[in-house]
Amino acid sequence: MFDKILIANRGEIAVRIIRACREMGIKTVAVFSEPDREALHTQLADEAVCIGSAKVSDSYLNMANIISTAVEKKAQAIHPGFGFLSENSTFAAMCEECNIKFTGPSAEVIDALGNKANARNIMIKAGVPVIPGSDGVVENLSQAYETAEKLGYPVIVKASAGGGGKGIRIVRTAENLEEAFESARSETVKAFGDDKMYMEKLVEDARHVEVQVLGDQYGNIIHLGERDCSLQRKNQKVLEEAPCPVLPSNIREQMCNSAVAAAKAAGYQSAGTIEFLYDEKSQKYYFMEMNTRIQVEHPVTEMVTGIDIIKEQIKIAYGKKLSVEQKDIKINGHAIECRINAENPARGFAPCPGLIEYLLLPAGGLGIRVDTAVYEGYEIPPFYDSMIAKVIVHGKDRKEAIAKMKRALYEFIIDGIDTNIEFQSSILNNPDYQKGNFNTSFLESFLEEWKE
Repeated sequence: MFDKILIANRGEIAVRIIRACREMGIKTVAVFSEPDREALHTQLADEAVCIGSAKVSDSYLNMANIISTAVEKKAQAIHPGFGFLSENSTFAAMCEECNIKFTGPSAEVIDALGNKANARNIMIKAGVPVIPGSDGVVENLSQAYETAEKLGYPVIVKASAGGGGKGIRIVRTAENLEEAFESARSETVKAFGDDKMYMEKLVEDARHVEVQVLGDQYGNIIHLGERDCSLQRKNQKVLEEAPCPVLPSNIREQMCNSAVAAAKAAGYQSAGTIEFLYDEKSQKYYFMEMNTRIQVEHPVTEMVTGIDIIKEQIKIAYGKKLSVEQKDIKINGHAIECRINAENPARGFAPCPGLIEYLLLPAGGLGIRVDTAVYEGYEIPPFYDSMIAKVIVHGKDRKEAIAKMKRALYEFIIDGIDTNIEFQSSILNNPDYQKGNFNTSFLESFLEEWKE
């Protein structure tokens, strides 16, 4: 097994990876920007190195500094977490050139699947249902108009290299296409350094269901069931759960089998997620994209399967076979995750960095987990994502999981900053949510009522 791994990330995911490494007997190197000098991940790692200023291009996206730190500290592998460089094929290739193992798929696979237009073609060849869309990349505005007319409005403009809700715009009329196309392209250049766009027909009022897969270097690929991630605000997930509460057993089997077929078609190695849109009325599902990294919401899958996905990632990167087979995977009970953000929902979800004056995390009882990197006295910097914690619960069924999450959020107390805890609690108390009556449009209408 690896002796030392560098974690090229920050926040709760860096802490999560460090903890997994410690349990595996692997030493860790944390990298940090100047504002993160007192961050928890720098304190928990065996070694910590400052790699730049607050600006992500100078620190967490600074490939040269990260690679040189790994070489200097004799780290045999780099774990990129999610976001930042996790789906950057150039970085994966640089790791390989420097004889450092990138904890994820190869640069070639990242390129093939990270580019949404290429990924569609792979899925079509593998027989996986895809949403009607453009034939490859939409090069310019003229092609965008042609594609939209062919597909029929409404359409969705997406960044080929996108992720995390960046570079996505819904277009309902031709009059709105130019502004949407150009703003989405501008956003993806800033976020990913890539301006390639593609388009799809908008499948409205669908559910966002994704399947977790694991693949090793010996051709073994399994799925760990599905997650429902339909509760989103501006394409950013807010609350996730596993399994999907409305998926019929036959559709679940088909969808999970499609995910495995997709991963096999790509020659996938590591942990990955196949995202689908599920139309509840027609009971049809469509491939959206594949994320070639660990997901923010991976804990709900861990809770219902008992599989530590981060540890599996590391073992796969080292060259070990999967520790489980498909027949070993059993879905047990129900899990829910709420993302806790330092933001003010009443002020348009404005970020709320600042000093945490008092902190009480929910604890006690079976099936409660909090993934976080904050602590009392910690000052949240204004430069990065506003997510400060994830509360994850597990119950014998969905009803128990909801009750457990409500209790956990009630006990979560944080002073000095604003958070979305109360907003999350209001979702859990909503009758339609409790009945499982929701889709990707749910939060839009829910927010209108909530503001009133």
